[in-house]
Amino acid sequence: MWSLLWGAFGVVAGSFLAIQAPINAALSKGLGMPVAAAASSFLAGAVALAFVSAVFSQAQGISIGWRVPPLWMFFVGGCLGAAFVTAVIILTPRLGAAATMGFVVAGQLLAGIVVDRLGFLGLAVREISVGRMAGAMLLLAGAVLIRIY
Repeated sequence: MWSLLWGAFGVVAGSFLAIQAPINAALSKGLGMPVAAAASSFLAGAVALAFVSAVFSQAQGISIGWRVPPLWMFFVGGCLGAAFVTAVIILTPRLGAAATMGFVVAGQLLAGIVVDRLGFLGLAVREISVGRMAGAMLLLAGAVLIRIY
């Protein structure tokens, strides 16, 4: 039951990206620069997350503790997120929201298969199977079909 709910949560989160893409593309048009739109989006998200973090920590009666992870995680994680949002801002007006999301999800799935296989950063190792690769290739083919038609 929980895995079904977590899957539904993933679908909802994915829908947020599809909705966010044209909003950020329009913001980019208004600001005149994709990177400025990405920065604005990240700033607004950071403020919202700081507020939510404060509310949750207060409600749970805990303080936010900082165990400083390796600094490269902050830099690489932030840069990957910024590159992703900027790429989606650039791609959405050119490919459309559906094709952009199709290609993005295909890329996420292909990278996820590799990350699982490597057990990257302590994740459980999951083998690359014919079924997993077939699913990824079908998703990529679907994105191409969405773009063409």
